[in-house]
Amino acid sequence: MNRDPRKLLLVFSIFLTVTVSRGSYADEIEWAGVEKEAATFLSDYIGIDTTNPPGNEVAAAHFLAERFNAAGIAAQVFESQPGRGSVLAKLPGRGNARPIILLNHLDVVPANRAEWETPPFDGILRNGAVFGRGALDCKGVGTIEAMALLLLKRQGVELKRDVVFLATADEETGGKLGAGWMVDHHFDKLANAEFLLNEGGHIHAAANGKRVYEVAVSEKTPCWLRLTATGKPGHGSAPARVTAVTALVHGLEKLSAYKAPITVTPEVQAYYAALAPMQTAELRTRYADLRGSLKNDAFRQEFLGDAHNAAMVQNTCTPTVLNASQKTNVIPRTATAELDCRLLPGQDPTEFLKKVGDLIGDPTIQVETLLNFPPSSSPTNNALYRSVQSMAEADGSSVVPAVLTGFTDSHYFRDKGIVSYGFLPLTLSDEDTLGEHGLNERLATEQLREGTRRLLALLQMLDGNGS
Repeated sequence: MNRDPRKLLLVFSIFLTVTVSRGSYADEIEWAGVEKEAATFLSDYIGIDTTNPPGNEVAAAHFLAERFNAAGIAAQVFESQPGRGSVLAKLPGRGNARPIILLNHLDVVPANRAEWETPPFDGILRNGAVFGRGALDCKGVGTIEAMALLLLKRQGVELKRDVVFLATADEETGGKLGAGWMVDHHFDKLANAEFLLNEGGHIHAAANGKRVYEVAVSEKTPCWLRLTATGKPGHGSAPARVTAVTALVHGLEKLSAYKAPITVTPEVQAYYAALAPMQTAELRTRYADLRGSLKNDAFRQEFLGDAHNAAMVQNTCTPTVLNASQKTNVIPRTATAELDCRLLPGQDPTEFLKKVGDLIGDPTIQVETLLNFPPSSSPTNNALYRSVQSMAEADGSSVVPAVLTGFTDSHYFRDKGIVSYGFLPLTLSDEDTLGEHGLNERLATEQLREGTRRLLALLQMLDGNGS
């Protein structure tokens, strides 16, 4: 029998204890068991290698679908191409409030076993944490969202709205075969959704002990480029004055020497203004008017000395992939470089592309775009954002509308009018996030437990906040 969440007793303290009413008793969820279950779930999930490229996410999609279906939650796997799978599961609600989507992705970036302390695809549990590629980005997120659905089902709780779990392929290379494909081919299963929660924001634990709920409402957009230099091939013992390799290196030097102009967008200004009350007296004034403060030479130099701060107010362009000859003594005909460029909201990619070409100043070097999409953002005057604010207030914390320097799949859904936030209620320090796309990625089992606990509480608060 389903229980009306209005009869749920939500004891919401710093520990966010969730209880379910049964007559005169309040039976708490056994969170120690949830922690063990989530750790095993994540460990098994990491053990499915979904490195992208090539992806091969379909095995992971079936792994999730089988667990949902076994629990009585209808789930379906979709393939955009053979092996490129995504999974959608739905927990029906009892009312007519529009659905919320819990989004995550199945694919992970590559990991070199020789550089890791533990095998990156073994999902080893050690020192109270699950180690492995995807532990944070993004299989840990998927585990927490899946556990929230499973617990709602077990407790017999029906919310006012459907809760849709969506785990997609291909996010790490742009999402065209995952979230983009689902929106293009199966949007009928998502069309009425009002809200979406995705990766990208979390509860930030600062060194001074303060905590901030960072909700990503906007993000920089990718403008990934490939530079191709062409020259005369030959023997390495008798090089021409200029080769494809030297031309490419010279072009990259010019790009690296360029100092991008500073632009403080309204979203970035709002982000730093929200952070201002938590800073020292001097920074409080600076952050409150970042645009004006950056006119001060000393402050500008200090501010831009932090890589994250600099990326928040400038377009960036970072060479990441270089390819030329396959043999030391062979001068190649072509040499290529791939660049991870990120543009601030409101920047014109066509103008940026022209600027790159002008800076290189070499007509023999071709510049092509590998990935780009328009900027997107979501408003904050809605029930979901108010629910996060309520959670933060109960936790003695503040909410900050953040701008991501990276990108996620949220833009596919924002383009369709769905309010989409990057936020999962995990408490992470700067040290915790170092493993994302890096070495020895891990997630503490305690965070799996508390992330699930907070997500359940957030969904129930949304139930009470209305649309």
